[in-house]
Amino acid sequence: MPKTAIVPPLARLTPSIRSFTLLAWAVIALSTLGTPTRVTGQDTASEAVPATLDPVTENADPANEASVAEQAPPSEETTAESELTWMEQVDATFGKYVVANAEMVIFYDFGTKERLGVSIPFVVVWLFAGGIFLTLRMRFINFRAFRHAIDLIRGIYDKPDEPGEVTHFQALAAALSATVGLGNIAGVAIAIGTGGPGATVWIVLVGLLGMTAKFTECSLGQLYRVTDEDGHVLGGPMRYLRYGLKDIGLPKLGRVLAVVFAVLCIGASFGGGNSFQVGQSLEVIREDVDILQTHPWIYGVIMAVAVGVVIIGGIKSIAAVAGKIVPLMCTAYVIAALYILAVNATEVPAAIGTIIGEAFSLQAGYGAFLGVLVIGIKRAVFSNEAGIGSAAIAHSAAKTDEPVSEGIVALLEPFIDTVMVCTITALVVVVTGVYEAPNMQEVIASDQGARLTLEAFVVGGHDWFRYVLFAAVVLFAYSTCISWSYYGERCWVQLFGVRTSIIYKLLFLSFTVLGSIVTRGNILAFSDLMILGMSFPNLLGVFLLSGIVKRQLDSYWTKYQNGEFPRMK
Repeated sequence: MPKTAIVPPLARLTPSIRSFTLLAWAVIALSTLGTPTRVTGQDTASEAVPATLDPVTENADPANEASVAEQAPPSEETTAESELTWMEQVDATFGKYVVANAEMVIFYDFGTKERLGVSIPFVVVWLFAGGIFLTLRMRFINFRAFRHAIDLIRGIYDKPDEPGEVTHFQALAAALSATVGLGNIAGVAIAIGTGGPGATVWIVLVGLLGMTAKFTECSLGQLYRVTDEDGHVLGGPMRYLRYGLKDIGLPKLGRVLAVVFAVLCIGASFGGGNSFQVGQSLEVIREDVDILQTHPWIYGVIMAVAVGVVIIGGIKSIAAVAGKIVPLMCTAYVIAALYILAVNATEVPAAIGTIIGEAFSLQAGYGAFLGVLVIGIKRAVFSNEAGIGSAAIAHSAAKTDEPVSEGIVALLEPFIDTVMVCTITALVVVVTGVYEAPNMQEVIASDQGARLTLEAFVVGGHDWFRYVLFAAVVLFAYSTCISWSYYGERCWVQLFGVRTSIIYKLLFLSFTVLGSIVTRGNILAFSDLMILGMSFPNLLGVFLLSGIVKRQLDSYWTKYQNGEFPRMK
């Protein structure tokens, strides 16, 4: 694979304008730490209310403003401001000025709340329909190539001289470390707590459809990858959107979609791939660590240092760490969960019946059915990121001269992440019945999904199981952070050039600390907004380029069936 000098879209700007653009990014990213704290409490995206002018002060004489201010008694707003801690002020500002405004755009539902009784954001329909379309288009490659995918990660077809930076297994581990995380522990519990056990069915279904979406985008990531001047691979949606669409005669659309994706991916790396992970893992362990009760930022600082040590080394360092952490944490977590299911084996059939029955039940009304479906799809996509395009960045670095082979490896991600791990988590939560426990309702209302799963592990197993979950949660969060730092950094480099990557890394580590301060509700909303928002430019490009992938797949599959790929083991 030849080295290519990559010219960022902003490289043509004058140095002063480039400097201003970088500074603006820094200001936007850290605005939550410096915005004036004129807030009266926590404002989540769903509760944001537009500011209105006070009829008295609007018409007041400017000359008398000072005297009026001196005579007026302290308002309730001023009193509330003084009662907020600096951490609460940061959180409230984040919800009011960042989450609320972004949600109005990305979660627009075309009035379905009034017509159907439940809000169905377009992004949910977009992802669900996209998975169905690609599964049909690729003729169910998610099932046809399953066994071949396992052979590929076993290294049976690996050749030592293939171009790339990491092996098939390391690429899969790096991508899995970004997806197997708090979405599996916290996200599934949130889905069941808010939508009921029936949401599990839709999580699994989207996971199966997501296997094909992951295959398609990761194959494209390999097809359009290049290496930069330092020898590092650069690939992913920001590459195939720009140059793939150029190949089919849509260069202007490609440039726009590539920039939009890169911006959203950077935001997602700060939110769902970073702050959300830190915040949720903190909520699980803070009750057992006294100092974190009053100084939660300490956890954020420790996590930032641990993440910073690894991300300096790039994808090779990330893949090496992920290759060790992911199998270990998945094995420990799954064994503990399976033990709970074995102990409660008599309750498992009833739990499965409840999950299936509530998924298709219309007893609570059509709106309730749609609500469960929407919750399941959102949490599944947040968990496995199929259709988002993020994993294509990691898989682009895999050593192979057959792009489709890496796409086949990638389809295992949603199966492992969603079909296996999420289902096991869901069964534990339902079998133990903690989602219905009165003492857990406040936890559910505040979106503390990890704490709900923790309760299920303790109730269904042993008290010391909490420490197994503690370790799994922290490792899940840590591995997700280091992988998402790579995704965001590659997009940053595509926009601003490789020499500015240190700026991104510093911003990323700042948000690692911020994740220990901002509350779960705001982090969860921001994570959904950025991660789900990435699907708009990515899936549009994938749809348009699906013909290219289909032709590559047909050629590859013919060679495979004819035994043209030599086995190395």
